Amino acid sequence: MSAEQSSAPHRAPDRARGRKRTAPASGLPSRIGRIIASVVAVLCLVVTGIGWSLFNGLNSDLSSAGGLDVGDGGLDGAVDILLVGTDNRTDAQGNPLSPEELAMIRTGEEEGENTDTILLVRIPEDGSSATAVSIPRDVYVETSSVGPSKINGVYSAYKDASLAKAMESSSDGSLTEEDHREAIQQGRNGLIGAVEDLTGVRADHYAEIGLLGFVLMTDAVGGVPVCLNEDVNEPLSGANFHAGVQTISGSDALSFVRQRHNLPAGDLDRIVRQQAFMSQLVKQILSAGTLTDPTKLTNLVDAARRSFTIDENWDFVDFALKLKDISGGNVRFETIPVTSIDSYTEWGESIVTADPEQVSEFVAGFASGKDDDGTAEAPAGEAESPTTPPGVEPESVTVTVVNTTAIDGLAGRVSGSLSELGFVQGDLLTDPAAAYTSHVAAPSAGDAAAFAVADALGGLPVQVDPAIPQGSVRVVLAEDYSGPAGEASAVESASPETTTYAPLPPSIAERPTFDAGGTDVPCVN
Repeated sequence: MSAEQSSAPHRAPDRARGRKRTAPASGLPSRIGRIIASVVAVLCLVVTGIGWSLFNGLNSDLSSAGGLDVGDGGLDGAVDILLVGTDNRTDAQGNPLSPEELAMIRTGEEEGENTDTILLVRIPEDGSSATAVSIPRDVYVETSSVGPSKINGVYSAYKDASLAKAMESSSDGSLTEEDHREAIQQGRNGLIGAVEDLTGVRADHYAEIGLLGFVLMTDAVGGVPVCLNEDVNEPLSGANFHAGVQTISGSDALSFVRQRHNLPAGDLDRIVRQQAFMSQLVKQILSAGTLTDPTKLTNLVDAARRSFTIDENWDFVDFALKLKDISGGNVRFETIPVTSIDSYTEWGESIVTADPEQVSEFVAGFASGKDDDGTAEAPAGEAESPTTPPGVEPESVTVTVVNTTAIDGLAGRVSGSLSELGFVQGDLLTDPAAAYTSHVAAPSAGDAAAFAVADALGGLPVQVDPAIPQGSVRVVLAEDYSGPAGEASAVESASPETTTYAPLPPSIAERPTFDAGGTDVPCVN
């Protein structure tokens, strides 16, 4: 039996749960944060329909994008808007930002193409409410053309693939403006498809937002009140705030929604920051002090003109008018459920995993088809359970065991128990930060070997981790582990009829929700 190693070689040091990390590549955190901030700003335009008297001519002023795969004719009972943040150093009309504007948004020279903020806004057809559902940027998805990817990299992957194809067919090895326009369209459509595959919702409209609008909108309303549980001084994002309620604007507001380092749940807690901020910004926009102030309204509409690109078939003025009577209490902010925040690809890239069936069921609840108790109507037909696979051959399954506890030799003892059942012993690892709860991780849903191992260890839950090679499983032993236990017969009886996931701790699984009603300012990390 080999000695337990001190760390897991397949795991990168940058954990998703807010422990101290090494600084990432220069410019990346700020670029991601600015994208997030831009989406926060324009979402408020979308769900409030502000300044209706000033929207005359706004349709013609907004930049538009053609050839997008959007629109399902309202068949799912809601108007669905995909809001995407981009890291452009130009405005929506292609004009470069001035040096003063670049300084205001605290940007650098490096261009970026990841879409690090993705929101699906669901509005029932009667316009009575709006729910903005955040999709974490690190969610791992399968795509039809470019393979598995973090969802924030889908746009750039499709765009790059289109440019590469154009280059191959170019007679002189150069690219035309048309090639670039086609590549951008392919990037947008690739992302639209990935979101549909994850959520089960086909977007009716698409909105893409640049960087400048956030600062302009926040300043236009005179700042936004926020509340922090503790003092914050985090240099990577520039967040430097005292605890309690305070009003922030401009670049300081951008830093507030950018921070993810030193937060307990990393990017998920940053989403909480964004949603708390958005709820207060919507509340500010809906207030009489904004709606009766021509200067504020003019500045808000100007921010939309400079930073907002929409699909060419969207009559934004008509849409805004339908929402003009919406109340703040009916503007909600939610986050999709995830199955893990600490998984890794085979290249050591940190990812978040989500079950599309869980996500689809969750998102469906925010359309108009709800029953009396507020839950979504059941979809027509029940999904068939996977066919029970033939008996597992233990000698074909390699099991890595990770000990996250302070119990010396636990991985070795559990591995030995599994070896007695015929499983092939893999690495024995010690990684105190690997997980919160004991579980068996498999490369895909319904993996029979994972369920066999789980049953042999007393019925541990099973979760999916795409980074695990086929023919292998990983056992993670946390403080709640009470085995090893199990009989050899468990290998024959394993039946993955349903995929279960290791439960996340309440602090991660139970994401707070926000709305734009009331007078309180919610306090967050």
